[in-house]
Amino acid sequence: MNYKKTYYSINLPFEDRHLILEGPISAQALEDFDFHPGLVAFRPPAQQKKALVGIADLPEGRINVVRDGNMIVGYVTFVYPDPMERWSEGNMKDLIELGAIEIAQEYRGAQVGKNLLRLSIMDDAMEDYIVITTEYYWHWDLKGSGLDVWEYRKIMEKMMSAGGLEWYATDDPEICSHPANCLMARIGKRVPTDSIHQFDQLRFQNRFMY
Repeated sequence: MNYKKTYYSINLPFEDRHLILEGPISAQALEDFDFHPGLVAFRPPAQQKKALVGIADLPEGRINVVRDGNMIVGYVTFVYPDPMERWSEGNMKDLIELGAIEIAQEYRGAQVGKNLLRLSIMDDAMEDYIVITTEYYWHWDLKGSGLDVWEYRKIMEKMMSAGGLEWYATDDPEICSHPANCLMARIGKRVPTDSIHQFDQLRFQNRFMY
């Protein structure tokens, strides 16, 4: 698989300054930046920064970030699916997962997440991949946002659509465990038909639902 990573950077107006959206960035660059203390959706900030550094070192790993000066205030990760998930069962070299996206609360509302995903698909290498994301309502910041589960789901769908991801049906038990959960995916222009068929087989493993 071609793991070429082409760096992109854009400026986004925010209040009286500009945010820098860039990536994929290296593990060394991540080490040199501060990490916003509000990035706590998945684990404490220091541990999350360490996890991102580890992903950036992987051949297929991609980390794109939003910076306010020297501080990372948002990020998105792309990596092969967790070996414990069904999406890894086909050992597909051209299927990667949008594993996490997080924006510090005070920077939300300025379409930072949408623009971060738009930056992510500027990389031509993404046309060689099926990119998936599995959205589970228990990962969403319902308390901090003040939204109910369906309002938050709508926002997530709009944000993911900015990165070209669309809703896909599946019989995955964890996704099917709540109607707000969903699978979304973007199939790159150069993904071969065989890989698309293999992805379909991963989506539906109960032959009575296929």
